[in-house]
Amino acid sequence: MSYAPQYAPSVSTVQLNHTAVHARDRQLSAEFLAAILGLVLGAPIGPFLPLDLGNGVTLDFYEKRDEPIQAQHYAFLVPDEQFDAMIARLEAVGVVYYADPHHGEPGRINRLFGGRGAYFEDPAGHNMEIMTRPYLRP
Repeated sequence: MSYAPQYAPSVSTVQLNHTAVHARDRQLSAEFLAAILGLVLGAPIGPFLPLDLGNGVTLDFYEKRDEPIQAQHYAFLVPDEQFDAMIARLEAVGVVYYADPHHGEPGRINRLFGGRGAYFEDPAGHNMEIMTRPYLRP
């Protein structure tokens, strides 16, 4: 595998390109999220297992077996027509989803900002969110 620089066109604004997602088992966590979101997992790049989100951003799963994982929150804006299938995939693998970020309303979705949303935990303990409408910003 070559780590030679690959040049891409320059950008005119600051953009998130990738972020590392720590996991005890990078394969398990990456495959889990790819399956729920209906995405295809990429080939390993060094110590990272990338999941391309389709908007130029990748989640690079990185294994940390001997250290505690600090739970993070990852929110995914998803097409409304795919939301029900994602909920069905969570149910099919026995993962409880919640209407709220504190996981107090199991098996329910929210309807914030005219959309639908749900929270669930991934195998590493990260708080994942799927939502069909972005949150309004002042």
